[in-house]
Amino acid sequence: MKAHATEDEIQEIVRLVEQLDYSAHIIRGVERTVVACVGEERGEQHSLTHLETAPGVERVMPVLRSFKLAAREVRPEGSRIKVGNAEIGGKKLAVIAGPCAVESKEQVEAAADGVKRAGAHLLRGGAFKPRTSPYSFQGMEDEGVRLLEVAGKRVGLPVVTEIMDPHDIDLMVEHADMLQVGARNSQNFSLLRRLGRTRKPVLLKRGMSTKLEEFLMAAEYILAEGNPNVVLCERGIRTFETATRNTLDLNAVPLLKEWTHLPVVVDPSHGTGMWSLVTPMALAAVAAGADGLLIEVHPHPETALSDGPQQLKLNVFADLMKSVRAVAEAVGRSL
Repeated sequence: MKAHATEDEIQEIVRLVEQLDYSAHIIRGVERTVVACVGEERGEQHSLTHLETAPGVERVMPVLRSFKLAAREVRPEGSRIKVGNAEIGGKKLAVIAGPCAVESKEQVEAAADGVKRAGAHLLRGGAFKPRTSPYSFQGMEDEGVRLLEVAGKRVGLPVVTEIMDPHDIDLMVEHADMLQVGARNSQNFSLLRRLGRTRKPVLLKRGMSTKLEEFLMAAEYILAEGNPNVVLCERGIRTFETATRNTLDLNAVPLLKEWTHLPVVVDPSHGTGMWSLVTPMALAAVAAGADGLLIEVHPHPETALSDGPQQLKLNVFADLMKSVRAVAEAVGRSL
């Protein structure tokens, strides 16, 4: 739409689009509004090109990529996703930090205090844990979600936690500010569709063997159901290399920024599996253009019930934040 298109003109376009058997998604940017029209073009009677003459329309532009709503063309300036009092996207970086798993009230509150003091913007913690072995710690489940919520509210940080089952959506929407879809569920399309019917922000992790186009098509499932609040997370992919837990694919960051308007964050904790590599890869991610970082932090990693070797101690995380600030400023960003 034109920069000064009226609300009546926008709604009239929506009516005309739906009359042609397309679904219309209104995407409101800083400077202008886009009406994304999703559907199958079936001959001249379903063509949208004639809408270019309608009041308020600047141009009609086909999106040739398979991912329509996630494509950069839809919002060239990039999306900014509000999560509680935090924002992901734009010039300012967002840092999401906290333990891999919520283990106790004392542990999650100590982690919340530490990451808040160091300058994190959101608190993360797993309550439902998808583990390779059924005998590994599976998380505190409902109680863990509530402990995370209380800890976040106490220090003033929005909370992020992973959802595994569509049946848990009501619980998660009530107690969490952002829902994370883990690598193992990145192509669980029934879960993605259900998340798309909420307005809750979603942190979508890349699957361990998911190509970038497949990753964006997974995001498209959420967007197509009406939820525009999606943040992508590069967390490493499975390759032949076994020296690290995964291979952190930093090529993905600038390429995704070319292809999509969705914010991109990087998880160097899962990307490497080694706490000593988290800081250098976090700095590299910022230099590559990431909009934020997802860092695992634990008061006592040596006693952690899951993924201890990749979690940072509180003092190490504080040092990481100082280094991130310096790199961010060097590349024209801020923390």
